[in-house]
Amino acid sequence: MAEITDPENTIIIELKDGPVVIQLLTDVAPKHAARMKELARAGKYDNVAFHRVIDGFMAQTGDVEHANMENAYNPGRAGTGGSDLPDLPAEFSKLPHDRGTLGAARSQNPNSANSQFFINFKDNHFLNGQYTVYGRVISGMEHVDKIAKGEPPANPDRMISVKVAADA
Repeated sequence: MAEITDPENTIIIELKDGPVVIQLLTDVAPKHAARMKELARAGKYDNVAFHRVIDGFMAQTGDVEHANMENAYNPGRAGTGGSDLPDLPAEFSKLPHDRGTLGAARSQNPNSANSQFFINFKDNHFLNGQYTVYGRVISGMEHVDKIAKGEPPANPDRMISVKVAADA
């Protein structure tokens, strides 16, 4: 695991294959970083499915409203919800959507990000300036690469637990 230099702004996501350590970018997207920490500390991300995983593109998760998606045959509304907190204003920056960056998922409205996020499998620069970048995987990207693919996956992988490193 990577050396954690700022535990208050580091997220540890436990996946089936191992931990993923994410450095939150509080200087460029303070509201998004604060939201992720708030939901992690409340346990809202625990056991939430990766409901949209596109090989060579990204893995999306974080629909805490519809966290209990059973499977692809009964997907419910996974991917359509957020949290019970208000949506966030866009915090666009010059940071590129490179492999391992964390982006805020949203609807067509740029100010509709809430709890969902995606991790880029590769450099996706066509997303630059359109989606808020608010974190970066600093270790465990090999575990992200193994997340079950699909829209939704037949047997979706889940975030087993999501914690702020300072609390772990």
